[in-house]
Amino acid sequence: MKKLKKFLVVVILIVLSIIALLIGQGYRMYKDAIANMPLYEKVESIRAQKDYTSLSEIPKIYTIAVISVEDHRFEKHSGIDIIAIARALLNDIRTMSLIEGGSTITQQLAKNMYFTQEKKITRKIAEVFMSYEIEKNYNKDEILELYVNTIYYGNNYYNIKSASLGYFEKLPKDLNDSECTILAGIPNAPSLYNPKASPELAKQRQKQVVQKMIKYGNLSTEDANKILNKN
Repeated sequence: MKKLKKFLVVVILIVLSIIALLIGQGYRMYKDAIANMPLYEKVESIRAQKDYTSLSEIPKIYTIAVISVEDHRFEKHSGIDIIAIARALLNDIRTMSLIEGGSTITQQLAKNMYFTQEKKITRKIAEVFMSYEIEKNYNKDEILELYVNTIYYGNNYYNIKSASLGYFEKLPKDLNDSECTILAGIPNAPSLYNPKASPELAKQRQKQVVQKMIKYGNLSTEDANKILNKN
């Protein structure tokens, strides 16, 4: 029994050491990114882009759809959603994969601004530190606005304006409810869900977006049916 206890203590110490090492590496990655370009400079460089679109130019239903499908606790957390991370971790363990990340909108913004799309633990840790930095310096509307101007929508469209013009030949302010909910579903898997690649999959994804909006009390069933039945 004593040998077993000693073995377990050693295992725990090794695990804790590995965790501490990974956190240290992630923190250094975050600090290096900030040192290379401070957050305010990165934000201003995004805002200076010619296709940058303010929230006032985007239909409200679009931002509601994005929050519903990407991060429904967006207004409540401080950059990290522990509940979503725990759920994603359990699902990843169950499937023995890294298919679900549990990332918030703020984490996705951090990744888009500073890090690669590669699924590495150290990058995810750096992303967490960066998310707290973003939330400390910018309010939720500013974060959401930056997000829709940096997310990838497929077909080389890297912001909402280029995606809106590319898929619907409209400025974001002119999108109807159906187009907004289609657009909100694309970033989850841009190569699959964009209307040019597969109109059928885009519509299936739209249904998922609308169902999330209903689930979280952001859309009535009646209005959902009108959206889904619109050509």
